[in-house]
Amino acid sequence: MNLILMGLPGAGKGTQAEKIVEKYEIPHISTGDMFRLAIKEGTALGKEAKSYMDKGELVPDEVTIGIVRERLSKPDTEKGFLLDGFPRTIAQAEALENLLDDMNESLNYVLHIDVPKDKLVERLTGRRICPTCGATYHVVFNPPKVDGKCDNDGAELIQREDDQPETVKTRLEVNVEQAQPLLDFYREKGYLVSFEGDKDINDVFKDIDVKLGELAE
Repeated sequence: MNLILMGLPGAGKGTQAEKIVEKYEIPHISTGDMFRLAIKEGTALGKEAKSYMDKGELVPDEVTIGIVRERLSKPDTEKGFLLDGFPRTIAQAEALENLLDDMNESLNYVLHIDVPKDKLVERLTGRRICPTCGATYHVVFNPPKVDGKCDNDGAELIQREDDQPETVKTRLEVNVEQAQPLLDFYREKGYLVSFEGDKDINDVFKDIDVKLGELAE
């Protein structure tokens, strides 16, 4: 099964990716992981990508697509893959379609975990970090035993700058602008399946599992 996973920051993509990978034994392939692997293996495309990254520049689409091709050609994708963080644009989505055509493959589903924006703000702004040991808490979903204090060392918990409400709202707005054209593209193609992400983690996975189970029938 060939899948793409989409969702805004805080939607719980990472958790669902873990569950999908564990049950269906397909690799979770994130953009960052692909680049790191290509650079580590010293491939020509990996070196080219690194030259852009070292300068703080965006890696061009043709290099990114080449790295995606290399990664999808590896033996662990025999049963399929779960792409996360790619594609980000319509041009990349079209390039991915062409790449899969060349490999005699096609997408099955684009799984979209949909959570209302106000809920995402609550999730993202509620995070608290211990500055000494790095432990992470959430004021609602995973509070410390003593309010504002780390369970491990008693240090005062802090809120990261990028977890401040205004920063989070701006970040979400930028992500919505980037994601919407892609969601529309895949909806028109018939690949998009949206799941209500504002539920218990296990219930969200049950919904995804039912849909993926259809592929095995």
